[in-house]
Amino acid sequence: MNKKPHATPKSIKRNQNKLLKKFLGAVSNLEDHVQPDWWKYIFNATYIKTDGDVVDDGNITDQEVTMFIDILGLQPEHKILDLCCGHGRHSLCFAEKGFSNIEGFDRSHYLIQRARNDSRKRNLQIRFKEGDARKLSFNPDTFDFILILGNSFGYFETVHDDLLVLKEVFKALKPGGSLLVDVTDGEYLRDNYKQHSWEWIDKKHFVCRERSLSIDQQRLISREMIFHVEKGGIADQFYAERIYTADSLRQLLGKAGFVDINVHGTVTPDSKRNQDLGMMEKRIIMTAKVRKEWTPLKVSKKLARTNVVVVLGDPKKPDVIKPSGNFDDDDLYTIDQLKEALYQIGQTESYCFSFLANHSTLINDLMSLKAKDKVDIILNLCDEGFQNDARKELDIPAILDMLSIPYTGAGPQCLAYCYDKSLIRGVAKEMDIPVPEAFFIKSEDTVFEMSLPFPLIVKPNFGDSSFGITQRCVVNNGEELTSAIFEIREKFGYEKPVLVEEFLTGKDMTVGMIGNLPDSYIFLPIIEEDYSNLPKGLPHICGYEAKWLQDSPYWTCLKSIPADLSEKTEQFILDCCLKLAERLECQDYTRFDWRIDARGIPKLLEVNPNPGWCWDGHLAKMAKLMDISYGRMLKQIIEAAEKRLNIKS
Repeated sequence: MNKKPHATPKSIKRNQNKLLKKFLGAVSNLEDHVQPDWWKYIFNATYIKTDGDVVDDGNITDQEVTMFIDILGLQPEHKILDLCCGHGRHSLCFAEKGFSNIEGFDRSHYLIQRARNDSRKRNLQIRFKEGDARKLSFNPDTFDFILILGNSFGYFETVHDDLLVLKEVFKALKPGGSLLVDVTDGEYLRDNYKQHSWEWIDKKHFVCRERSLSIDQQRLISREMIFHVEKGGIADQFYAERIYTADSLRQLLGKAGFVDINVHGTVTPDSKRNQDLGMMEKRIIMTAKVRKEWTPLKVSKKLARTNVVVVLGDPKKPDVIKPSGNFDDDDLYTIDQLKEALYQIGQTESYCFSFLANHSTLINDLMSLKAKDKVDIILNLCDEGFQNDARKELDIPAILDMLSIPYTGAGPQCLAYCYDKSLIRGVAKEMDIPVPEAFFIKSEDTVFEMSLPFPLIVKPNFGDSSFGITQRCVVNNGEELTSAIFEIREKFGYEKPVLVEEFLTGKDMTVGMIGNLPDSYIFLPIIEEDYSNLPKGLPHICGYEAKWLQDSPYWTCLKSIPADLSEKTEQFILDCCLKLAERLECQDYTRFDWRIDARGIPKLLEVNPNPGWCWDGHLAKMAKLMDISYGRMLKQIIEAAEKRLNIKS
């Protein structure tokens, strides 16, 4: 049994002395002898001995930590709290595996001191705090993950206290964060606990145990009598731990506000003593997620702040571009990553962020904010379009123009131009910027004249986020061409014109630009798609499957790498991008897609004003190559708009 602590330091020694002085002998009812705050006194050096076959076994701890990393998909940069950490065995193991943002929190002064000492001895940088889990001393929205491990939950006398712990966890987690609980399988324990047992814990110590269920059958009452072969009795101690089944814990997590609650099987430690494992014998692993808004920052009234209102797509409305037709968990996670990045900016910069995503009330909300002087600039990230209609992406800046509210990104005219792929081809050709050869098929056309050699690629002429562009859009004969057009129109419900282009087989590149002409801009490093890990036979395109379908090889095999270009080719591409940005009136941030043909000539594919802003998108990947963090990239977009509009932060 791993009885991890919530202990107060000053009274431990006094109460340990009480235990040494008094052995009760036979008792008729174990529950009568359990103190409500038993957990204040029991977690000491003796506890490390009695439970050492599990809690002091490095191999067991390493196996558990490896399992938790796999279940949660933990990354070294994640901020993790090991709640009720005891002597820090899991925290220390995480740190030794390269996790640098680990904190431990526990009630036991003895165990926290031991954890700190072990951390120093191993030269690990782990913060260990002492305190009560019912009132955590952390700011809201601090951690990506919180772990309650080794059956360290259910020590308090009431379920209400356990609920307080979970509510504190909910508050300390970031939006989109997760909790993992490793707790005894109550359903198994009720039928399999040992009423009496004894075991040697080393060559000179042995422990005798008695157990019974509480009157309400909700707690397991335990008594441990610990003896030394020469000194005699050392401790006679009673404790009670609440028994949770998967269903009862799921209900409690739900009451605390958690969602997406899942059971990830059971675990049994491989104890070398392998005698009485108690409540550690069979444990269930559960995870739960947090869905909430970021906690508003408390800002001094004396500090002047720029009110930035972020406009997003509406998660409550349908979106035909998304595979499920609605915002899914990945979309919500992306929004949470955005909010976290902006939250961090707000802590150090003179910005105050708020968010609008309800399109049913968007216009009234904007008018109200303006009337109350609560908006200085709009961070327009609504690339889904007004009412989640991609063709209405231009409606958002049009509305803002009518309301005379300044905003980031392109205006309605630029968005209208660039939404039409054929139109951009014409603009580029007029400016002597090379584009692939192509022909245009109107929506009513059922017969068309072939004028280009295969291979070709079929695209919706009006589209966003690679909508409708799949591996079957790369065609090698007339039959495949007809099928591709049919699929775009039938499967994707697209009834507008189709563009058929020569399929370019060279490097597939993206150019990112932040800022504005004539001289207040930067180009981000050009990246190209690496198709080397893609299964043979699949066409080399970064289309709908790569951006939206997680079970596709395009999703798992593609990666972006710095483009390997000659200085002459790179300069030509950048010069063309500047001409296009000026001609199309792109503002603040833009992405240009290029591809090189079989003869080595770079050709423009698309211009993307207000390109994807998500944390793992192409713009963020390019920024990272310049050591620009996601948050800093967003800040640079805002600053570019402020400079263009002459708005002072």
